[in-house]
Amino acid sequence: MYHFNYSKQGMTMMETTVVLGILAIVSVAVTWIVIHSIRVNDIVWEQLITQSESRKVIHEMVNELRKAEVSSIGSYAIVQASPDGIMFYANIDETSARERLHYWVDGTTFKRGILYASGNPLSYSGVENVTEIAHNIYNAATANPVFLYYDENYSGSETALDQPVEIADIRAIRIQLDLERDPDKSPVPLHVESMVSIRNIKTN
Repeated sequence: MYHFNYSKQGMTMMETTVVLGILAIVSVAVTWIVIHSIRVNDIVWEQLITQSESRKVIHEMVNELRKAEVSSIGSYAIVQASPDGIMFYANIDETSARERLHYWVDGTTFKRGILYASGNPLSYSGVENVTEIAHNIYNAATANPVFLYYDENYSGSETALDQPVEIADIRAIRIQLDLERDPDKSPVPLHVESMVSIRNIKTN
């Protein structure tokens, strides 16, 4: 008759060490994957928020630029036009008077100024009401102008007018914003742009 002897001995110290080591490696790998996924999700979410905000800013600016016209005292529709700023007149409220609007980049902040005509005789001599409308503007770092200007011959492929532009030649404007909340996280700056033709400037 055969007798089988079953060992009641558990895992050896070596086996326990190997198992614990494998568990530690798996735990570290899983933790890294979770942390990395959270960081990627945060970056994507921040970019979506930034994109939404910047598109809203550009949409409002395009609507106002499209309305650019002669001021309430007869001044030309566009006052200034540089790569990082533009000043023009447009009627954006319920009154009949035109407001003087000013968009420009100050460091990494995009600002909007409004100056209302006032006084008798009417003039634009007050102080602009300035608000910050966008942050994390990265155009200076990417060497992209915020504003590009085109004449009446623009059909979609022509190059922008050279700076300093002749204001009277401007008929269309490209607005482009490069935004970067955290250069250490995002792979590339977020780029949004739009094109606007000014309705009320006549060629003759």
